[in-house]
Amino acid sequence: MTPPDLATAVAAAAGGAPAAPIRAALVGNPNSGKTAMFNALTGSRQKVANYAGVTVERKEGHLIAPDGRRISILDLPGTYSLRARSPDEVVTRDAVLGRLAGETPPDVVVLIADATNLRLVMRLALELRDVGRPAVLALNMIDIATRQGLEIDATRLAIELSMPVVTTVATRKRGIDELVIQIEAQAANSATAPADTWTEPSAAALRALHREAERILKACVLPPRRPDTFTGKLDSVLLHPVAGIGVLLVVLFLMFQAVFAWAAPLMDLSNAGFEALGAVMGNLMPDGLLKSLITDGIIAGVGSVVVFLPQIVILFLFIILLEDFGYMARAAFLLDKIMGGAGLHGRAFIPLLSSFACAIPGIMATRVIDNKRDRLTTILVAPLMTCSARIPVYTLIISAFIPRQQVWGVLSLQGLIFFGLYAAGLISALVVAWLVRKVFWRGAAEPFLMELPAYKIPDPMNVARNVLQRAQIFLQRAGTIILSMMILIWFLCTFPGAPAGAVGPAIDYSFAGMIGHAIQPVLAPIGFNWQMSVALIPGMAAREVAVGALGTVYAVAGADTSVLGASLAHQWSLASALAFLAWYVFAPQCASTLGVVKRETNSWRWPIIMFCYMTGLAYVASLIVYQTAVAMGAG
Repeated sequence: MTPPDLATAVAAAAGGAPAAPIRAALVGNPNSGKTAMFNALTGSRQKVANYAGVTVERKEGHLIAPDGRRISILDLPGTYSLRARSPDEVVTRDAVLGRLAGETPPDVVVLIADATNLRLVMRLALELRDVGRPAVLALNMIDIATRQGLEIDATRLAIELSMPVVTTVATRKRGIDELVIQIEAQAANSATAPADTWTEPSAAALRALHREAERILKACVLPPRRPDTFTGKLDSVLLHPVAGIGVLLVVLFLMFQAVFAWAAPLMDLSNAGFEALGAVMGNLMPDGLLKSLITDGIIAGVGSVVVFLPQIVILFLFIILLEDFGYMARAAFLLDKIMGGAGLHGRAFIPLLSSFACAIPGIMATRVIDNKRDRLTTILVAPLMTCSARIPVYTLIISAFIPRQQVWGVLSLQGLIFFGLYAAGLISALVVAWLVRKVFWRGAAEPFLMELPAYKIPDPMNVARNVLQRAQIFLQRAGTIILSMMILIWFLCTFPGAPAGAVGPAIDYSFAGMIGHAIQPVLAPIGFNWQMSVALIPGMAAREVAVGALGTVYAVAGADTSVLGASLAHQWSLASALAFLAWYVFAPQCASTLGVVKRETNSWRWPIIMFCYMTGLAYVASLIVYQTAVAMGAG
């Protein structure tokens, strides 16, 4: 029975029409557990889109209340106040006030507060109270607050704020039923809610709000009788200017070591699976174009990319665990001085960190930066972070040309090279940001303010759900962009056929061969052969497609691509391989990233500038690496 049918059935049993659905909006500070609350309420019943006319992500889900009533939950971007200063905060304010085009105001506003630190959220609570819309305050992470010895008078707090207060632990789904009951109860007052009359408060009004917030905090929250020595002791190490940086480097280093060490068995298994599939299809199908398309185009091309899924999953697993634990904000604090020295705003750390997964959400995350120039600087350097799409390229070349051996008896040499490539991307981003600020936008970066969240044990279900979502996105790319590009590459490598009396390989006479040989002279100084030149073109659609393109090109040429790396090691020089790696450290980003930059800046100027400067960096870096390697005898 579908949810609407369930609601109808329950209402029919009660002898009435089904109750109207409720729209509830989740509002809260960043790091308050709002996303965990959204997941606890909606589970897998979620959909993601964009708000009409803007690029801010719109995340909505639903649940069915015990009485069968449908409740739609809208997860709004994090904010500290209705005095919006960034695109994300503007969307949250306008959604609460019912000002978004095509959107009705929510029936109920659910304010998610970190119970361990109510100081920041109190002013937002007072602003929501003054707006007059029905609201519920959820004191989230109440278990941590209790463990820290905080005493919160929820009854007094509800009276002061004129809204019901519910204590919750979203990661363990505690208090969720009571929260749903309060949402239903408050929805009854939605029809009598006042129209939007909110105006930007004056300086005097803001001071009054601060005084009121302090008074309520003193009346309703008693400081802990026993200090939280765990957080203090841990922060004394993790936030130490020397020890903290050391811990951060160790964490990052172990993460990249794990990407190779843990993923190797799964990658070998996946590779063997695609090899067996290709052999089976090759034996079942008669020789011809269809067999070549299936085995050389689809299986060899897509399989050579999908085999890297274990590494991508491991990378995301580390990032999600560190974020849920509360360490990411501390890493931002540690790197603030370094970021500021490069001319980046402290808030740029979060977008840049997100770009390690993918530049697209990283660029979208720059909306938390208020200053337009700071935001543009961050957008321009975000694609230099080593995104997960580069992993297949890096892994292929490293596995083929760097021996699998231990350094100092415990460290993987391949992992060291992998870590170095990530470091190169980060350092280059800082250098480019410094140049942009010094040459084009002179002036000091704004101070960085960030509230450090409480440490908490990650919820296994939330971690698993988020990791699976990332894996699903990667596989969807493999099934759409990569598959279509592999079919195109196969076509270019196959047609037209070799003319009568041809003495060279048939692929030399194909469209791909023609294109590769045409552009190869431009890339000859950096050591690229025509096959490498061809791979760069589809790599513009998505970086990882370059690996599939190489697999298809060499498969059509008759090479054994069951182990693509071995084929490359036989046909490339070490100098060319290192130059190829250098190219992809700075490689022009995928077409989707350019499209997002255009949307975020509302101009083609910035994506064109980004494409040109990254192409120039990639060429110069590859030239230096190749010529240096040749001079050292690696040619």
